[in-house]
Amino acid sequence: MVQQILANSYKKAKQITIDKKSKLIFFSDCHRGDNSYADDFSQNKQVYLHALTNYYNNGFTYFELGDGDELWENRDFATIFNAHKPIYDLLKKFHEEKKLHMIYGNHDMVYRKPKIVKKILGSYFDVISGTNKSLFSELTFHESIILNVEGMKKNILLIHGHQADFFNYVLWKLSRFLVRFFWQPLQKVFGIKDPTSPAKNYKELIKVERRIKKWILNNNNQMVIAGHTHRPRFPEPHEVPYFNDGSCVHPRAITGIEIEQLKISLIKWHTITNADGTFQVKKVVLEGPVELSSYLNEEKRH
Repeated sequence: MVQQILANSYKKAKQITIDKKSKLIFFSDCHRGDNSYADDFSQNKQVYLHALTNYYNNGFTYFELGDGDELWENRDFATIFNAHKPIYDLLKKFHEEKKLHMIYGNHDMVYRKPKIVKKILGSYFDVISGTNKSLFSELTFHESIILNVEGMKKNILLIHGHQADFFNYVLWKLSRFLVRFFWQPLQKVFGIKDPTSPAKNYKELIKVERRIKKWILNNNNQMVIAGHTHRPRFPEPHEVPYFNDGSCVHPRAITGIEIEQLKISLIKWHTITNADGTFQVKKVVLEGPVELSSYLNEEKRH
């Protein structure tokens, strides 16, 4: 069933064409919450805002590969918005310049319905003016996106990755219920982690990766960029082309994937302490850059 789900995601994907002038940044699994102690994103919000500002100022197009908003632990988006308003203001600028592409994951699966996106993200209440203001006008979330790369034989499939996770894709409503009313309280009181989450259960993580890689091999070594597991992956050109951008909830760091000049890199933004005691946000290239042609012009591997 998982293999068919992945196949369907490929068939119905939104198509976007990129070329050598394109500059893309991929983040996922921000899990933006209410800025409380339970908000895993709160520790990295300034790092993320700094990185996003840098990408906006340098003309990048932003791709969010799912689980941007934490809508399992938080039922009211207004609390998330108010906690991270500068970030949404910046995402709005990307959107207004047609440089924002959103994919939904399991934790923001409700965004698969355009009416819910419009209801939740279409506008917000401004407490200063006492009026509703436009936020993301006509924003659409997709389950998957295909990047058609100019001059390449193959394309790139973008997904969240929960398609390879039956419990968090087909049974996502049950999983959401368990997180809200069972695992979240246990985590708060006893520190017990959700065993169904691949980000918190290594065995589940390996299963998800194995299923995606199997689909890749069965589909002419289709290149995939995903999230979901929170584990960054950057294969060598001779390996199965499964990439993962990691997450924005690593301890004091966020990871992502960049494509620029048709080269792909795995990057990390993190904080460092200078000799004078001040903090600084820096970007480090963890892997790459590698020519996309190394992955997209190769024949099927056995």
